[in-house]
Amino acid sequence: MVIALLAVPLLPLIAGFALIGGGRWPRAVSRDTAWWSAALVAAATVVATSVVAIRRPSLDREWVPSLGLRFHLGVDGISIPLLLLTAAIGLIVVLHARVEPPTGSAATYYGCLLIVVGGALLTFLARDAVLFFIAFELVLVPMWVLIGVFGDSHDRGRTRRAALTFVLYTVLGSTLMLVGILALGYTVGTTDLATLGRGVSLDPALQTTIAVVLTVGLAIKVPMWPLHSWLPAAHTSAPTGGSVLLAAVLLKMGTYGIVRLVIGPLADGWLTIAPYVGVLAVVAIFWAGLVCLVEPSLKRVIAFSSIGHMGVVMLGLATGTELGIKAALFGNISHGLISALLFVVVGGLKRRWGEDDLAVERFGLRDISPRLGFALLLGLAASLGLPAMAGFWSEFLTVLAAFEAPPHVGLFQWLGALAALGAVLAAAYSLRVARLVWAGSSDTPEPARPDPAPWTDAVGMEWLVAAVLVVAVVVLGVWPTGLLDLMTPAVNALGVLR
Repeated sequence: MVIALLAVPLLPLIAGFALIGGGRWPRAVSRDTAWWSAALVAAATVVATSVVAIRRPSLDREWVPSLGLRFHLGVDGISIPLLLLTAAIGLIVVLHARVEPPTGSAATYYGCLLIVVGGALLTFLARDAVLFFIAFELVLVPMWVLIGVFGDSHDRGRTRRAALTFVLYTVLGSTLMLVGILALGYTVGTTDLATLGRGVSLDPALQTTIAVVLTVGLAIKVPMWPLHSWLPAAHTSAPTGGSVLLAAVLLKMGTYGIVRLVIGPLADGWLTIAPYVGVLAVVAIFWAGLVCLVEPSLKRVIAFSSIGHMGVVMLGLATGTELGIKAALFGNISHGLISALLFVVVGGLKRRWGEDDLAVERFGLRDISPRLGFALLLGLAASLGLPAMAGFWSEFLTVLAAFEAPPHVGLFQWLGALAALGAVLAAAYSLRVARLVWAGSSDTPEPARPDPAPWTDAVGMEWLVAAVLVVAVVVLGVWPTGLLDLMTPAVNALGVLR
């Protein structure tokens, strides 16, 4: 089973670097060969991840003995859902690329996709803080390439600025995260996440200082308001596959890092700063909701909605309770599926329309594209937290946790009430999108374009990808107990709950 454990990150990483190299040989790898190679590797990664999730093997070997670092891989109820989500999303983005082929070197594009997936999988498997940091940083360069090289070609200047902003923000977050990890490892004497997760004994002031440094560094990657401004620009410029990976996987690495590096080891420090985190999380919910009510770009609406959803996740973590942390971890998975579905649909609409301006009058999807319209409606319903959809449970359980969060019960009750009110904003902007896109804003045919392309509904691979995500969103909404029960033992072992 150790072979399966190593295969989970190494398969996509090795294949990704091989494809990037193959795209630069004198005789470059063809598009079909690159796609088939990436699809087979992604499928094999899903199989290996499933085996690891069932058998739960571990690997612990000396890595840098002089520094006490170990190559330690393992899984628990916190990391298993994220591993399965990442592997599944990796396969989905590769399959979807058949519908929306990249411009430029296909081998490089698929190679970057696989490296991002492999780096994220290694991040969720790492049980050593330094290994966690290295794996975390591994995804940044290929994601920068996906945004800057394979992003929106209509405005290359904007695309390059978005890629540069992404790099600058994430490098700042990485620097703070590294400082926090080194300070934690030096003061405690170990970087083993299993040991750290049980809580450490440090001076309260020092513990709070390290918690602040780590939280700010990871908050940039979540992103948490007001450190969020890089995300909408990155989503606007990224190709559909890049947007899906960014929303469904990379944002989850930030909240996962907070659980592993802050909440578990630095329980007292986290509880000290948690009220401030909770306030910023609620501000993010309202800020994102208000922007979504007026934002003219459909893709930016989905990007800002992600900031609001991650605000709900951060509020759940801020409560410091078992229920709140489980709600936050559940929200990671539900948002990963919902955002992936919405970005797949919006990417398809942008490809058909040529742009994503909501101010342009168009026929409604209900009349010309019932499959895409159904997928959009279901994604919006799940996003606003409709019962029996995946998004409902995270929001509902987070509000419940806020009403019982010690020691700042009064403050968190207000935050929980405001978060519930923020769901009204989510309903408002979701209905706005549904009215303009699903119902339509025009009763007359669209004007003919210079080179009009025939409108087609989602078929083949595009409909398969959307349908799989639709089913996953519904199943998670109807049967949340399986995921919640899986998380419970690992959440109960966190130091913050002791």
